[in-house]
Amino acid sequence: MNKGTQEPYRMFTSRAEYRILLRQDNADLRLTPIAHRLGMRGVEVRMERVRAKRQSTTEIETFFRNASAGPDEVNGYLAAVESAPVVQKVKLYNILLRPQVDIASLAAALPELQRFLSPFDTESVELAEIGIKYEGYIRKEEEMVQKMGRLEEVRLHENFDYRAITSLSIEARDKLARHKPRTIGQASRISGVSPADVSVLLIHLGR
Repeated sequence: MNKGTQEPYRMFTSRAEYRILLRQDNADLRLTPIAHRLGMRGVEVRMERVRAKRQSTTEIETFFRNASAGPDEVNGYLAAVESAPVVQKVKLYNILLRPQVDIASLAAALPELQRFLSPFDTESVELAEIGIKYEGYIRKEEEMVQKMGRLEEVRLHENFDYRAITSLSIEARDKLARHKPRTIGQASRISGVSPADVSVLLIHLGR
């Protein structure tokens, strides 16, 4: 993938809890609606841009799911990027999933795709590309966010005796006893408390 299409994949920080969701390229999509709900002045214009960007991204992704390319159209390009040829018509979506393929070079090889993409800005095209290539990872992380949200509702008593739970790791017992988290969600974010320790706590609580 060329340098231009790699740029959006950079994250704000390697320490971010959900690095696939908290990307630079989707910051406006995530934060502008929040500012709008809070009543920030002058944000309506930005909201219109966000709506347009979402619509553009959806249109691009839909095109890739529906449009196909045959061997005579795409095999020359696939050979150039050292990717296996196709033997029949294949959805552009599946071609783009290949690690050697990116939208910009694929469009250069397919005039119909180039014509379709011409009205869209670069940001929308790159956002659609990330959405397609990382769809499985994004969905998995969204499910993790939902799970963690549910864990925030599982309360821990202030006088919970962590040291008595021998199935917890020694480090987890020590950290939990010192920090006294109020919920399972808070406990899961303490350094030294592993997912296995969280599972032990949930079992102990009867969850």
